[in-house]
Amino acid sequence: MAHPLINRAFYDAIIRFERDEAAQEYYYKVMDTVVERNGRRETLRTQILRVYAMLFCDDIGAEAGHVAGPDEVEATADRLHIGTMGFDSKHWYRMQHHFPVIDEDNYDRFAALVIADLNAGPLHDAARKGGDMLLVGEADPLHMDRAQRRKQRVRRIDFGGVAK
Repeated sequence: MAHPLINRAFYDAIIRFERDEAAQEYYYKVMDTVVERNGRRETLRTQILRVYAMLFCDDIGAEAGHVAGPDEVEATADRLHIGTMGFDSKHWYRMQHHFPVIDEDNYDRFAALVIADLNAGPLHDAARKGGDMLLVGEADPLHMDRAQRRKQRVRRIDFGGVAK
């Protein structure tokens, strides 16, 4: 999702959100900004949630234009890994960014973090320089045994240089 407001400052505001009031104000300002795309006026929050839903469209049964809700974000967050599959803080995206609970209060912030990271954060930089990518694993990796984890289907998320 290439939009000028989805930049490093926005990513940094999401990271600092819980400990910095100015970051919270900036985050809400960006998320509530009304933008127009393809003749449709909506908030950037809605667009971000639409892009997040696209990442998992096959798995959640989302049609084109679907907006991810709290349950969908929570159900898919554990499937995101950086570089290689693993559940340590180095590889498990959700825990690396300390989101132990995803609910009505922060689901949109988690989705915004993922999209901002892909567009302008360290994940974007790592993909361009070192080839690290965001990986999507199976639906319930926490309840798999070791053999199932080795056989799971994984796909890379790559926006093909859309965001520069």
